[in-house]
Amino acid sequence: MTIFEKNVKMALESLGLLGLFLTTFLSATILPFSSEAILLFFLSKDVNPIVCLTIATLGNSIGGLTNYFLGRLGNPLWLKYIGVKQEKILKREKWVVQYGSFLAFFSWLPFVGDPLLVVLGSFRSKPIPTIIWMVFGKSLRYFVLFLVYYFW
Repeated sequence: MTIFEKNVKMALESLGLLGLFLTTFLSATILPFSSEAILLFFLSKDVNPIVCLTIATLGNSIGGLTNYFLGRLGNPLWLKYIGVKQEKILKREKWVVQYGSFLAFFSWLPFVGDPLLVVLGSFRSKPIPTIIWMVFGKSLRYFVLFLVYYFW
């Protein structure tokens, strides 16, 4: 175990479930690391799995909401000012119109999930269905991870 890994382990152990919440929140917003690894760490410490799943889902979902509402603050047409081509903007808008809030289910996917929520927000997908699909997708991911950890 590296010094960094030891320090992360000590920090998580000292913060407890607050550490789980903060890391799952941040992993859905600005920090590119695995919330799944953090959840597994807590599950390996014999913390109540229902509590772990609930806190991880809550933290990651609030992080996803942050992305969604940041997207709502913007205008998709502003993307052209940072070099995104007009046809790409229109293609994303077509996805949102065609599939709507259901796309939020896939917000748990690495690399594409967080930007997907920003896109849904910027194209003004309906908030309540978007939130429901997002929470469902994120919680299902953690539940599958729980099943694999305990029963495989």
